[in-house]
Amino acid sequence: MASFSSPCFLLFAAILAVISWQTIASDPGPLQDFCVADNSSRVLVNGFVCKDPKVVTAEDFFLAAKLDMPRDTKMSKVGSNVTLINVMKIPGLNTLGISLARIDYAPLGENPPHTHPRATEILTVLEGTLYVGFVMSNTDNKLFSKVLNKGDVFVFPQGLIHFQFNPNPYKPAVAIAALSSQNPGAITIANAVFGSKPMISDDVLAKAFQVEKKTVDWLQAQFWADNHN
Repeated sequence: MASFSSPCFLLFAAILAVISWQTIASDPGPLQDFCVADNSSRVLVNGFVCKDPKVVTAEDFFLAAKLDMPRDTKMSKVGSNVTLINVMKIPGLNTLGISLARIDYAPLGENPPHTHPRATEILTVLEGTLYVGFVMSNTDNKLFSKVLNKGDVFVFPQGLIHFQFNPNPYKPAVAIAALSSQNPGAITIANAVFGSKPMISDDVLAKAFQVEKKTVDWLQAQFWADNHN
């Protein structure tokens, strides 16, 4: 029997670690054809309990989302509107590790710096022009940015802060994004830092951003609205 210090055991442990890391790095893979979310179940699991396949219908995989229709961006302070189609909208997405979003941008509108804690995003521009980018983690904090035109595609790695901005002062822009999770989540940086409930101490934020506390107090007094629907 191999000892815990033998080369064979160490190689096995290394392979197991790699496999385990890949397993927990994204949504759980399906173990059956589908697992339609049962929103009526009170059982708490990581995701959603499966509906009985015998009662599943085509409607569980369908949504009349009207993604061909422009969204209202006038009510958004940042001039954008994100229409997310995830497992909460289509129960059949449960365990499939994918979701979709239409993003409308007003002239000079933006989808402000944010992260998706559970998903990589791939975005394509349908109309207009977008200035997009993401920032590497500490300590490099290197910015990767690009101006995208109609038909161009850009990838935002999972968990990294990224943004999209419409630089055109006269014309709107539209993009479609696919995300590698049934529920990618979104953390808008400004909203999380200055609009948390309860508020983060202004002493903490003043030190972190190297500004006076009155500047932090002013920022925390703003209305930090969500641009997701």
